[in-house]
Amino acid sequence: MYGEWVRLTPAELERAQEDLDWAHRYALAQSKAESENGEELPVAQRRSFGSDKTWHALLFLLARRDFPIDIITGEWFFTEDTEDESQYWGYSPPGFLQPEEVQRASAALAELTAEDLIRGVDQAELEAAEIYPSVWGRPGELEWAVCHFPHVKEYFAAAAKDGDAVVCWIS
Repeated sequence: MYGEWVRLTPAELERAQEDLDWAHRYALAQSKAESENGEELPVAQRRSFGSDKTWHALLFLLARRDFPIDIITGEWFFTEDTEDESQYWGYSPPGFLQPEEVQRASAALAELTAEDLIRGVDQAELEAAEIYPSVWGRPGELEWAVCHFPHVKEYFAAAAKDGDAVVCWIS
């Protein structure tokens, strides 16, 4: 299970709200094109990005800090029936953040460091909360949980700067 994001312009978000199949094809095409690019694009230039398997830990750690925006599953869904698995992109229905929410998330992320997120956290808390993946009994996993955080900040900063929305899902 991987946390995934794709940036959309406001016009693309409007199209996605009308045609979710188009949005899914677009997201997959962006991911494929960027992974096939011989040289890895800098995070700020990527349309798609992800938090790998750290998505659930990041959700947990951000919630502990009362983070104002859900950057993992989104603030909004494209469908009212989030239990309809035919609408899932992998393990979840896609959610999204409006451009204004991306800007708020970026500003809030800018104030945090990976060290801030794990300060005072005991890995047993993640184990007790059944945070995916089940690795919290091994030493050093908190540092792994935030290893992508600097790139997450960079991705959201670039999306905010460009006025993009962000679609979020678990694949």
